[in-house]
Amino acid sequence: MKIESIVTIKKELKHRSQDELLELCLRLGKFKKENKALLTYLLFESHDEDGYIASVKLSLDALFEGMNTDSYFYMKKTIRKILREIRVYSRYSLKKTTEIELLLYFCEQMNMLRPSIHKNTTLSNIYERQILSIKKKISVLHEDLQYDYNVQLDALSHEV
Repeated sequence: MKIESIVTIKKELKHRSQDELLELCLRLGKFKKENKALLTYLLFESHDEDGYIASVKLSLDALFEGMNTDSYFYMKKTIRKILREIRVYSRYSLKKTTEIELLLYFCEQMNMLRPSIHKNTTLSNIYERQILSIKKKISVLHEDLQYDYNVQLDALSHEV
């Protein structure tokens, strides 16, 4: 089967009735968990970005609390899982600030982990890559936002 381009799909959707479009959306939601999550975001949470960020932070808290800290190996696996989730949640929102806030929160939580992630090279490198990623994302924002986020980023570096 040949997968059509977004442009072709958009043209075809224009020719469909409202009932057909509704049926297509519901079928997409049933097909894959990510599609259902995106539809949930678009329908219920996109109007309140702060509420969305707060709910994502709560789900991240649950992952951090459930982390097995007996071994750095298990911590590393869970941290990578958390980063995957952050990427998925960030893709739903088209706002760059959402991803920055989630990554800043992720780094704060990493700093609070015991045993310290800074005693393990791999975990420390993951943390440093996220800091660099945040800096890169901040650089494209408006000056006022850059200042606010850089203050938070500086506070993170003082916690280490």
